[in-house]
Amino acid sequence: MPRQSVSLELATPELIAETALLMVDQEGCETLTFRTLAARLGIGHATLQRRCTDMAGLLDMCADHLAAGLPDIPAGTDWAAATEARFRRLYELLTDHPGLVALRGARPWLGRQLLKRLVEPQLAASLAAGMTPQEAISCYRRMYLLTLGSASFVDHRNPKGAQAATRTALAALDPEEFPVLTGHLAVIVSAVVDHEVYYQALRDLIHVTSPTKPGP
Repeated sequence: MPRQSVSLELATPELIAETALLMVDQEGCETLTFRTLAARLGIGHATLQRRCTDMAGLLDMCADHLAAGLPDIPAGTDWAAATEARFRRLYELLTDHPGLVALRGARPWLGRQLLKRLVEPQLAASLAAGMTPQEAISCYRRMYLLTLGSASFVDHRNPKGAQAATRTALAALDPEEFPVLTGHLAVIVSAVVDHEVYYQALRDLIHVTSPTKPGP
């Protein structure tokens, strides 16, 4: 069997993902191309393609790399506490890397690490706590969509810019036509980038969906 090239050995999925995320975080989404990433890694364009195939594959690799940072929840942890810990950490990972969230757009997050460290244990915990499969999946989807939506619709790379844009848009409104929006401008602008809005919404959702039946 021919020996694998040195460049391919060095281009591990971990290094590729870390370098791609660093480029997006520090230099912006537009800087991430196969050619620029290969040059940053010191490998050939073809070598990178062998690892990722295409841009979609690269973004999936980056997402799975992030998902490896989701917590391992000890067995026996209270359902509500475990659920909050899992989704809170997912939110933190997404808001720490908003460029990746923007690049992925509507692509589903179905990498092995996410399935292993979030989806499978969360569904298993819900079933063990007494939910039916339908209830467990519905509960998971609500929290997943809340988390992804909360991370996606604010530019967490530039919170001051997001607040400034909101302030400018609302300040241009006619107070007679939009009395609530113009009359509470400061409160609305402050809430735009307030992470506690998500955390409280997550806790509220956990509270209303908490299983009432004892586990086996």
